[in-house]
Amino acid sequence: MFDVVFPQYGSKIRRSPLSRHHRPKSQGLITTQRGSTAPSRWRARHPEAHPSPLPRYRGAMSRTVSPPPAGERRWRDDLHLAHTIADQVDPLTQAHFDAQDFEVETKPDLTPVTVADREAERLIRDYLSRARTRDSVLGEELGTTGHSPRQWVIDPIDGTKNFVRGVPVWATLISLVEDDEVVVGLASAPALDKRWWAVKGGGAWSGRSLALARRLHVSSVAALQDASMSYSSLSGWAERRRLRGMLSLMQGCWRTRAYGDFWSYMLLASGAVDLAVEPELEVYDMAALVPIVTEAGGRFTSLAGEPGPWGGDAVATNGLLHDAVLARLAEETD
Repeated sequence: MFDVVFPQYGSKIRRSPLSRHHRPKSQGLITTQRGSTAPSRWRARHPEAHPSPLPRYRGAMSRTVSPPPAGERRWRDDLHLAHTIADQVDPLTQAHFDAQDFEVETKPDLTPVTVADREAERLIRDYLSRARTRDSVLGEELGTTGHSPRQWVIDPIDGTKNFVRGVPVWATLISLVEDDEVVVGLASAPALDKRWWAVKGGGAWSGRSLALARRLHVSSVAALQDASMSYSSLSGWAERRRLRGMLSLMQGCWRTRAYGDFWSYMLLASGAVDLAVEPELEVYDMAALVPIVTEAGGRFTSLAGEPGPWGGDAVATNGLLHDAVLARLAEETD
């Protein structure tokens, strides 16, 4: 007898050492090269041998970890769907960005919108209407459809102001909310040739595909005076009469840069910055970012400390700095 080890989940199968000539063709050795799986017919006859599928993340195979929760296994299909949708949307948005062939309109909230935003959201909704017929959808441009507790939240182009000026820092954000918790998040930035994603309980990852990915981890910076901070602008803080607290936080940090939009939070999840704050956001601006930050080891709350994307503003940190950041922002009001 010998053990076959599933690298990501740490499970073992006791198998008899059948000779090469007597092994049934459908019972080939289980391999982990490139995330390949055991033959489906063999799996069907031995369901007890592997309670969950083999990982598709090449970066996940460097060490053994505990089996994923049942929810994570269920949401992996949704994560794969999000990747498939992003694969379809990226060429559309990138083509518009390269051509700069659109007119810019101003919405009632004074934010810009283009034909690329609307075409991208329609494409995402069309795909979801066929693949997830019972789920509801909330999008920035076309509102809410459906009433299911499973809701896809989409921002077809996060960073539209960058998009219309030819700045390549913009992304399509796709997320899944289940019972008021974000369980899947994906941000795809084709102009940067980067993509980030997370599923609840499955870690945060970055790469161009599921097969070519590396796991993300936030930094271990524990003091504000050593921290690198990212933000979008100061005008929103002034409008909310919170500018003094914001300036106090900035002065207390080692370094501040206005990377802005989704990019701030991806840098946080990657450990490149240590905190990111914004004074006014919508759910579709934040939902996809939340699991990427938290699965990388960070915290994501509102200014009031409410977890998740529901508070209308955002404080995201590596976790070690979170309480200090909230306290500093609450110290002074205008």
